[in-house]
Amino acid sequence: MNTQFKKGILDLCILKAVKDQEMYGFEIIDKLSNLLDINENTIYPILRRLTDQRLFETYSKDSPLGAQRKYYKITKEGEQKLYSYMEDWDTFIKNVNYILKDEKDE
Repeated sequence: MNTQFKKGILDLCILKAVKDQEMYGFEIIDKLSNLLDINENTIYPILRRLTDQRLFETYSKDSPLGAQRKYYKITKEGEQKLYSYMEDWDTFIKNVNYILKDEKDE
């Protein structure tokens, strides 16, 4: 997938993934990496930024492997941002599909 496409949509995908289930960083990477070809160098800076923007809260939990894991939980502000992004995305995709269909039909 084109890198520029991914850059613009990763916030939405990460917010949605964490809304569906509170997760620690590697779980998020694992969930998204197969579909979007991304890695931890992409995801962790976004998680820090979204947390700094108060779209996520974090908490620590013991891991069966010993070390504690930092979990991400979406906030009310995060949910509002997610719904806003989803509306924007739906409008964007609808308009792009309209344009592509128009060009194909000419």
